[in-house]
Formats: sequence, structure tokens, C-alpha cells
Amino acid sequence: MPKKATGKSCCLTVQGSCCNVESLIGIDERGQMVLPKDLRERANIVPGDKLAVISWIRDGEVCCIILIKADHLAGRVMDFMAPLMGGVPGSGNE
Repeated sequence: MPKKATGKSCCLTVQGSCCNVESLIGIDERGQMVLPKDLRERANIVPGDKLAVISWIRDGEVCCIILIKADHLAGRVMDFMAPLMGGVPGSGNE
């Protein structure tokens, strides 16, 4: 069960897992950034992969930006939607 972290942090912690500061990256004048090679390798991010960008807003401003591999996100959406779509014509679950 997710719990809010203590203090002013806007991020969540999940029992049994942890978050790591992997690296500090810069943003160039065109707004581009580079994920370090070792992180891409450990995350199995390869050219052509799509990442979903999710922002977390606290007190009216974005405080966290999360990247999730699009194929993982799509699977979670389908897990969530399947019970809701049961019996709906055209959903493949009728």
C-alpha cells in the first residue's frame, strides 16, 4: 500500500521498495536531456522505446516528473480497465 513520504516531499514510497537518485542530468538550450547509458542498460531502454512522462503537481506546481516505459503503462491501464470494460460491445470482453 503506497504511503506518503514524511516531510514536504511530494513523492510516494511503497513498502519494500525504494527510490534512488540515479544521476543528475542537465537540460540543454533545446530542452533535451540524456539518460545515462548505464541507467538505460539496467532499465532495458533501447532506441525506439517510448516513455510516458507523468507529472505530479503539488501546491500548483510540478514537483516530480516520472518516466514509465509505455509498454508497462499500457499493461497497467489494461489491467485497470478490463473489469470496467466487461460486457461492453466492441471491447473484446463481451
